[in-house]
Amino acid sequence: MVLIGFDPGLAHTGWGVIEDAGGRFFLKEYGVIETASSRPTAERLMHIGDSVRRLFERFEPDTACMERLFFARNRTSAIPVAEACGVISAEAARCGVPVGELTPIQIKQAVTGDGRADKEAVQIMVRRLLNLKENPHPDHAADALAAAIAGSRFSLFRKKVMNRV
Repeated sequence: MVLIGFDPGLAHTGWGVIEDAGGRFFLKEYGVIETASSRPTAERLMHIGDSVRRLFERFEPDTACMERLFFARNRTSAIPVAEACGVISAEAARCGVPVGELTPIQIKQAVTGDGRADKEAVQIMVRRLLNLKENPHPDHAADALAAAIAGSRFSLFRKKVMNRV
């Protein structure tokens, strides 16, 4: 199963594509979609949408997962992140890719076993789970890979539960 994870943001949207082969994870590719703050918000969102669509077309993921915005201290920064989430969700729907949202705590729990793990612990576990030589950088891409891994684990859990019902 091919999964794509996203760490949404207006300035930087991290993305990471993995393959889950029976619980073993393999890295396909990762990166960051960047937009210039000097551009109008609508153009920035369009750039994110176009980039996400190209990723869906290129990798043909079975599913997508992104970090859910559930709390923000600063409303000013929460709104652009929410807009980026909306663009990603819309492109996923356009491309027929189901998208799930997990809280940061759920992602950390799925990747490290500890919902309160710090960024470094998450990066170390992403490195280990994907058999990388070093921690993935930048942070936005590492968070996106963590979302993909967590999405895979939650997807497997949902399948097991549904098969028992």
